[in-house]
Amino acid sequence: GAEYMVDFLPKVKIELVIQDELLDRAIEVIVDTARTGKIGDGKIFVTEIERVIRIRTGEENEEAV
Repeated sequence: GAEYMVDFLPKVKIELVIQDELLDRAIEVIVDTARTGKIGDGKIFVTEIERVIRIRTGEENEEAV
């Protein structure tokens, strides 16, 4: 058989809930910081948050964030 080297990159999962107007800048910073140019640099998924509830106080949506 052939020899080959498996070089895995360490993985980090980041979850952010931010205002829409900060989204593009946050993506830019993450991409600029995380890009190595190697397989496994990762992906960014952008989804909408429908509702947020802070359990302790009952605050909802922006007040809960």
